[in-house]
Amino acid sequence: MFRLLLQKYISSFRGFSREIWFLTLITFINRAGTMVLPFLSRYLKEDLRFSYGQIGWIMVCFGLGSMAGSWLGGKFADKIGFYKVMVFSLFTSGISFFILQFITGFQGLCIAMFLIMTIADMFRPAMFVSLGAYSKPENRTRALTLVRLAINLGFAAGPALGGLIIIRMGYSALFWIDGASCIIAIVLFRILVKEKRKTPEETTQSVLVKEGVPVLKDRPYWVFLFITFVLGMLFFQLFTTMPVYHKEVYGLSEFQTGLLMSLNGLMIFVFEMPLVSYIEKIKTGKPRLIYISTLLMTASFLILLYSGWTGILVLSMAIITLGEMIGFPYTNAFAMSRASKGREGRYMALYTMSFSLAHIWSAKTGMEIIARWGYNANWLFMGGLGLTSVLCALWLRNMINHEKQPA
Repeated sequence: MFRLLLQKYISSFRGFSREIWFLTLITFINRAGTMVLPFLSRYLKEDLRFSYGQIGWIMVCFGLGSMAGSWLGGKFADKIGFYKVMVFSLFTSGISFFILQFITGFQGLCIAMFLIMTIADMFRPAMFVSLGAYSKPENRTRALTLVRLAINLGFAAGPALGGLIIIRMGYSALFWIDGASCIIAIVLFRILVKEKRKTPEETTQSVLVKEGVPVLKDRPYWVFLFITFVLGMLFFQLFTTMPVYHKEVYGLSEFQTGLLMSLNGLMIFVFEMPLVSYIEKIKTGKPRLIYISTLLMTASFLILLYSGWTGILVLSMAIITLGEMIGFPYTNAFAMSRASKGREGRYMALYTMSFSLAHIWSAKTGMEIIARWGYNANWLFMGGLGLTSVLCALWLRNMINHEKQPA
């Protein structure tokens, strides 16, 4: 029985191109070194002694920079190609993380976080476009899942190791490791993965397709973007309010918080690829999967209202991770499926911008609610917002079904 399960697990990883595997390796190296983000709110609170309001504004600048970078990354990916955008973004952001640790003033950090995230998040839409270029249409969702697997495997190792580094060496070491990982990753990418250039025929086809209906008039896509915005609002609580909640309510150390966050990465490493392979076989529609994801992620916050038992943190993390495994690969796949050739960068830019906007509102809203009314009020607000996204997911399903009906 175990051997059969192992064979099915291994078979779910077959059929990818050489470039996809290299992209996965590079993503893992980069993500394993990204240890600053899970502890950024605690760094700002405990080391730099900022107030909740100031932390919220710094996170707003973080999100605004992410939005700007996502849009620029998508535009440039369509104009000059994803490859050049990825190389510039990772190398420059690596240098920027070295500098960030020396900026400790409130205004300086607001400006620095905006500029760094503008550069760093140009990478994301370009990377999504690269998956479309280097993978086959039939395994594009699995290719995305493989890259997400690398991200989460790195996330499983990064926070736990980061917590130990903080205890032994302080926060400064994290900035050096984060910057170095970006530079190492992009140097390997430049060596191992060759740029895929468009043929004259593909270039001509892209120009012709761009004359069609633009993304701004794709009504179902805008409903979808609101849903991804809400999912991002819920998900980013893991990196903004949750680490502080662990400390103030449950008294967890940085290492314990890192271990709890590592549960997310480990679950995804073990279960996500087989789950996606199974879903592909039973041919479940993307809108239905998005609906299920919104239900699970909403529930993960509502159960936090039952406080006092540490195990509820583990249960909440397990539920939100299941929602992430079902939803996030298929929100990305849905975005790619709506994009016509020549518009991939713009579609993926708006998709990543929805998460960037969520990061702005998630951090600021969560911190303000906690400062005024406490943690339970924040969980209630997030749960109510999640229920709104559930209704919108049902609306999206109906819109997509209506599109499929003959005129």
